[in-house]
Amino acid sequence: MNKMLLVVLFACLLSACEPVDRTPGMWLSGELVTAEITDWTFSNEQREVFLQTHPWYGIPFSITVVAATTGDKLFMPSIYSEPVAFPEGKYWNRIVAKNPEVLIRIGGKLYPRSVHLIVDEDEFEEAFSALANKYDYWKAVKEGDVERPPFVLLRLDPSKE
Repeated sequence: MNKMLLVVLFACLLSACEPVDRTPGMWLSGELVTAEITDWTFSNEQREVFLQTHPWYGIPFSITVVAATTGDKLFMPSIYSEPVAFPEGKYWNRIVAKNPEVLIRIGGKLYPRSVHLIVDEDEFEEAFSALANKYDYWKAVKEGDVERPPFVLLRLDPSKE
């Protein structure tokens, strides 16, 4: 009977490892896709996606994020409560600044990617427009209908691993 209880407890722990809304998690599950993706428009079907980072201590840290595409590029924002320089202000930003290799789960599939801060103004505008085209909130921010929060934009490139 004790073994069965341990199995049930272990299964519950595993199922609780994924992020839920604003609560972070650990391991993400899903089918791993290693093929090159040249068109990310399928990601527009998902309002929220999940990002698994890899901290130095070896246990993944995953969060719920939003992502948008221009077709061949995939972008995501990181919003701050107050103006700070990247990677400060967010735990997961500090992780990806040290180890940019991540998994992003879109619709039950895991895609290995590498996170890069966008510093080029033209690319920033491209990413911002992609978010505004997909999400009402980002459209309102872009058009000045709501106060613009401090944020950075990140590009998800093919993984280097």
